[in-house]
Amino acid sequence: MFKTRITELFGIKYPITQGGMMWISRAELVAAVSNAGGLGIITAFTFPTPQGLAAEIKKTRELTDKPFGVNITLLPTLRPVDIDGYLNTVIDSGVKIVETAGRSPEPYMERLKAAGVKVIHKCTAVRFARTAQRIGCDAVSIDGFECAGHPGEEDVTSLVLIPLTADAVEIPVIASGGFGDGRGLVATLALGAEAVNMGTRFMATKEAPGHPKLKEFLTTVSERDTVLVLRSFRNTMRALRNPTSEKVLEMEKQGADIHQLESLISGRVGLKLLEEGDTDNGLLSVGQVVGLVHDIPTVKELIDRIIKEAEEVVSNIGAGGIFKPLRKPTDVANK
Repeated sequence: MFKTRITELFGIKYPITQGGMMWISRAELVAAVSNAGGLGIITAFTFPTPQGLAAEIKKTRELTDKPFGVNITLLPTLRPVDIDGYLNTVIDSGVKIVETAGRSPEPYMERLKAAGVKVIHKCTAVRFARTAQRIGCDAVSIDGFECAGHPGEEDVTSLVLIPLTADAVEIPVIASGGFGDGRGLVATLALGAEAVNMGTRFMATKEAPGHPKLKEFLTTVSERDTVLVLRSFRNTMRALRNPTSEKVLEMEKQGADIHQLESLISGRVGLKLLEEGDTDNGLLSVGQVVGLVHDIPTVKELIDRIIKEAEEVVSNIGAGGIFKPLRKPTDVANK
């Protein structure tokens, strides 16, 4: 029922992709998503060296024979990053799907296309999607304001940004930001996109790395429990509201520079939060969709449920008579 150009392009069963999440998008989660019919994506910079990425690609291949990709984010970092080394690793490993984000991937497109790699570029504005199409990207992933990570600086929500992007480009669009269930998948397709991208929802699954305390905590917070940090540097990030993110906001108001914030925003501090489950310390990137996270299923259970919900929504829409929306149990919906 849900075949799209994205499912055909990447050889996947369902139009569901897994977001590239620092520290989280590792072999176990990536393989679980791909095995369940979606597209799993490894985050390259989780691994300190290209050699580490090569080992993770090998590990992923041992866990799945389905397609998966690698995310390479072209953003400023607090440490030098060997972009060419990571790209060479992807190409030499035979991975045929790359998701780029941040700056335009144009300087690397010739090398990627020559290796037969299909490129998804993650964008936060329509004009960036047009550029991605012009330089030869095979698809774009458009990030609405609700998303985790970096939503850009223009604060346009998915409901508006998705159809605008679908109207502006001819290559297929993947919708990202605010999606976590079957209702969202159907809405995505209705708005003109051809797949949904989910990060935060996959974070709260059994295969995702992370302390059980953290995953349980994600089931208790609401859509109001995220904040936008690093806005003063025009590198806005949506993060879980906690003492660390509140401190970052306070220091930004006082004019702190990036080096003064380094001890709070360092990825290593975020990794410690993930591994130890101390949700007060460190920045954790989550989207507003965290308000829809109520349980911790396996990846397969989650994807199967999303498809079943989506089929029910489509059936209800096409049944005629009074439309009956798919609703969650009251005790779940009211966090």
